Amino acid sequence: MNIIPHNFTIEGFLLVLSLLLFVSLAASKLSGKFGIPALILFLAVGMLAGSNGPLGIYFDDPNLAQSFGIIALSFILFSGGLNTRMEEMRPVIGKGLSLATIGVLITTVIVGLAIHLLTDLNIYEGFLLGAIVSSTDAAAVFSILQSRSLNLKHRIAQVLELESGSNDPMAYFLTITLTQYLLNPNPGQLGWILPNFVINMAIGAIVGFVMGKFTIYIINKIHLQNPALYPVLSFSLVLFSYSFANLIQGNGFLAVYITGIILGNGYFINKNTIVRFSDGIAWLMQILMFITLGMLVFPDQIPPVIGIGLIISLILIFIARPISVFVSLLFYKVNLRSKIFISLIGLRGASPIVFATYPLIAGIDKSNMIFNIVFFIVITSVLLQGSTISILAKILKLDKPIVRKLKSFKLYDDIKNELTELIISKNSTSVGKELVELKFPSTSLIVLINRENKYITPKGSTQLMANDKLLIMTESKGEIPNIKKCLDIE
Repeated sequence: MNIIPHNFTIEGFLLVLSLLLFVSLAASKLSGKFGIPALILFLAVGMLAGSNGPLGIYFDDPNLAQSFGIIALSFILFSGGLNTRMEEMRPVIGKGLSLATIGVLITTVIVGLAIHLLTDLNIYEGFLLGAIVSSTDAAAVFSILQSRSLNLKHRIAQVLELESGSNDPMAYFLTITLTQYLLNPNPGQLGWILPNFVINMAIGAIVGFVMGKFTIYIINKIHLQNPALYPVLSFSLVLFSYSFANLIQGNGFLAVYITGIILGNGYFINKNTIVRFSDGIAWLMQILMFITLGMLVFPDQIPPVIGIGLIISLILIFIARPISVFVSLLFYKVNLRSKIFISLIGLRGASPIVFATYPLIAGIDKSNMIFNIVFFIVITSVLLQGSTISILAKILKLDKPIVRKLKSFKLYDDIKNELTELIISKNSTSVGKELVELKFPSTSLIVLINRENKYITPKGSTQLMANDKLLIMTESKGEIPNIKKCLDIE
């Protein structure tokens, strides 16, 4: 039953929007407690609010969903780039870009062939569906890694983040190219795919680099009176970066991602304000995008594609993704356990659903079937891969305690004190012991304990628990190995 009047006012719209946001945030809190990825709950909120849900809000406008999805993805990619540190990414650039290009292409071909053999879709329609689901999703990867607080060995997190931030442009290019080909089948245009790809990516990269440098210059020179306006200025230039790159036949998604990377690794005034604000906007966009895409789906249209959707999901997760990863990383020194982990953590998210609106809007034959299959694949990926990432990391022994230097400062001219955060692992022998029992170095001090987001003032009788985060003050970083040995953590 539709409990929202068809002619409801702006106040009614804002009321519904605020309730949906509140429910989504509450759902994300539950996701952390029960290990359910928050992204799937955002989609569920949208589906419950949509035509077949209790709220019964009729929404069937793929054009609007696509437009909002593009804006949201732009901000998400920008935020991801803004938080990317080049000193951490530089050693994995080759691996990440290989996965983002060769990996996407291989996934497209394998999934496309499988779909063609298993369904009545022709080979090009199969490739189109394969291209749509070929990229891992930046929003999904960034949020899952952050929410799980995983510290992965061998720079795996950096590889996954770089891949997810840079493979959307490749998937987008293939989706648009194949959609245009299906609208106007001309074998001659297939020969232009590679040159068009190189030009498209090159223009996007150049625009992103130039806009990043230009944005830093403008922010440092404009001297706005109100510091709160600097995030607005940066985001206006981000939107310009996306739209201008597309206007001159470049890849807008790549442009905004590189713009974010240039800003994140540059120096400009009010940088912390812009970074914090962009993180909040990225989360807001992510939530609203998933709610919108959830509302666009008609749940009663999903059951007919569950069978084929499940088969394609399994092929994507256990065949196409592993093959694409192993081939892409063939010429790089990556151990077997890392390859297996990267293979099985190929999260799909909102990007494929947004890309699936392109053939839908273009009126491609069977585009509605393609959209519903893509939606089911995304749900399967987030549920299966998103919920098992921590377990898989432990099984493959790729997780490690987080060691993060928070601050370094001088108390005296000849003493350099440091604050370091260490996490007590579950298998540490210090779990259950009182602080007084530990043979802690006399030159070090446990300042604070973070336990399940609650702060505890340490005393001699305080017992350590698994996953406790200890804020430790030391006189020098050379004391850290002794402290870790004392706490029995790696």
